[in-house]
Amino acid sequence: MQFHLLSFEGPDAYACAGGLASRITGLCHALAEADYETHLWFIGDPQLPGHETFGHLRLHRWCQWISRYHPHGVYDGEEGKRADYAASLPPFLCQEVLLPHLRHGKRAVILAEEWHTVDAVLHLDWLLRKARMRQLVMILWNANNTFAFERINWDRLAKAAIITTVSRYMKHLMQNLGVHPLVVPNGLSADTLQPPEREAVATFKARVRGRTVVSKVARWDPSKRWLFAVDTVSAMKRVGWQPLLIARGGIEPHGVEVLAAASAAGLRVVDRQLPQHGVHGLLQVLQGLDGVDVVNLCSPLDHESRLVLLHSAAAILANSQHEPFGLVGLETMAAGGVACLGYTGEDYAIPGHNALVLETEDPQEFLDLFGAVRTTPSLDQALRRAGRATAQQYTWSQIMRRVLLPRLRLITGANNGTAMAEDHASKKGRMRLRIKGHHTHIPPHLLGWIAERLEDLNAPQDDILRARVTLAEHRHWQRCRFEARVELDLAIETLSVTQIAKTQYDALYAALKTAERQLRSLHTEQV
Repeated sequence: MQFHLLSFEGPDAYACAGGLASRITGLCHALAEADYETHLWFIGDPQLPGHETFGHLRLHRWCQWISRYHPHGVYDGEEGKRADYAASLPPFLCQEVLLPHLRHGKRAVILAEEWHTVDAVLHLDWLLRKARMRQLVMILWNANNTFAFERINWDRLAKAAIITTVSRYMKHLMQNLGVHPLVVPNGLSADTLQPPEREAVATFKARVRGRTVVSKVARWDPSKRWLFAVDTVSAMKRVGWQPLLIARGGIEPHGVEVLAAASAAGLRVVDRQLPQHGVHGLLQVLQGLDGVDVVNLCSPLDHESRLVLLHSAAAILANSQHEPFGLVGLETMAAGGVACLGYTGEDYAIPGHNALVLETEDPQEFLDLFGAVRTTPSLDQALRRAGRATAQQYTWSQIMRRVLLPRLRLITGANNGTAMAEDHASKKGRMRLRIKGHHTHIPPHLLGWIAERLEDLNAPQDDILRARVTLAEHRHWQRCRFEARVELDLAIETLSVTQIAKTQYDALYAALKTAERQLRSLHTEQV
C-alpha cells in the first residue's frame, strides 16, 4: 500500500512554522518505518533537491520555483503557492505515481492536511474518477485548526474525502458547521521521548537556582493566552516566588503588545539571541539574569534545547483559549516536564494526575494548583512520571496501530478480517494465503495488514505459491508472549520463520521482516 501525505509544512527548516510540521514529519517517518511506501508532498526548501528518497520515505518539494521568490518560509507567498499546488501537483501525482501503482491491483491512501490542500484534494478526486480508479484510493482530509474554515466548500469536500480532525473538541466545533469528522489524534516522534542530557539539565538548574522558572512556547497569538502568562508571572512575583518566564514566540505582531504589557506590569524584560546553535546556546542565555523577570528568546530552539527547557522548567504554560490538540503540552509530558494545560482540545490531560489544568483566567488558580506542586516534591515527581507514561501512549507508532490503521479498515468496510485478507491475497498472482490464530484472536486490522505485507513481499518476483501465518499466545505465570510463524512455499523451496515478542504486532512484524530478508537473499543468489 502507498501512503501520500499532502501538506504545506514539512521537515525542512523552510517548511516548519508550527505544530503541523511536527505532525506531518512524525507521521511520515512512522509510516515509512512500518515499511509502507510513503510520499510527502510539501512546500520545501527551494535550495534542496526537488525529490529525495530515504528508505521507504520519498520527499517531494513542490512550488520551489515560487519559493525562490519568497525566502521567508512556507507561508511567504501563501496564495500563489496554494494555487500552484492545487493546479500542478494532482496531475503529476496521479499520472506519474498513483496510476502505475494502481494498475498493478494495489491500493493507496491520501492523507491531506489543512485548508491549503482542499483544492488539491478536489482536483485529485476528479482525476481519479476520470481514470476510473477512484475506488482504489482512500482520501482523507484533516483539520488541525479552524483556520480559513469559511473558505471551504464543505459539501464538495465531504464528497471527495473522508474528513478527520485531531480531537473531540475540534469534532464538536466542526459539527456546528454540519461536518461530522472522525478523530485521529496527533502523535509524537520517537525522538521526542529521548531524555534530555543530564549534564545540560544540571547546568540549567544551577544557573537559575533560587528562581521559579516557567516557560511558554507558542505563536504570539491572543488565543495562546500570553497576557494571562504575564499576569501569572506578576502574581508569582507579588507572593515572592522570584519567577523567571522564558518566552519563545514567533514573528506575529501580538508579541509587541505582550512584551509591552509585561513592562507596564513592572516586569523587567530582556531580549536574548542564542549565541550559538544547540543546548550550549540556551545555557549561555541563562547567564546574567539577576533582576530579570522575562527572557524573550529571539532565536529558534532546536530539538535538544527544547527538550532541556521543557524538562528543566518548573512548569510549562501551555494553556490556550482555543487549543485544537495541544502538542506542546504532550511534548512537555514526553520530556518529563510539568504541563499546565487549558480545557479545550487536550484530550490526553487528566487534571492532577498527569498535568495541571487551568479552567479560568484568574492567576490565583495557577498559584493554588502549582503552589501545591512547588512545595511537595513527591507530587511534582508523580505528575512528571504520569505525564511521561501518557506521552508513551501517543507515539505515532501507537497512534497508527490503535487508531489510524484500524480506522482505515473500518472505512473500507472490512468487518470480516479473514475474508478481507483472503481477498487481498487472491489479487496477487498465484499466492494463496492462510492466517490462523492459536489461543489468541487476531483483530481485523492486523489480518489486513498481514495480507498487505505479503503482497509487497510477492510483488517483485510473484513466486510465493502459498503463505501460512500462525500467531500463538503463550502464557507462563504472569508473563504473556506471542509467537509468529511465517511459512512461504516457493517454487523451489519453503522458507520458515518464527519470532517471539511481547505484542502481536511486534511478533508479526519481526517474522515478516525476517522473511523479507531471506527472500531478498534467495533472489540475490539466483541472480
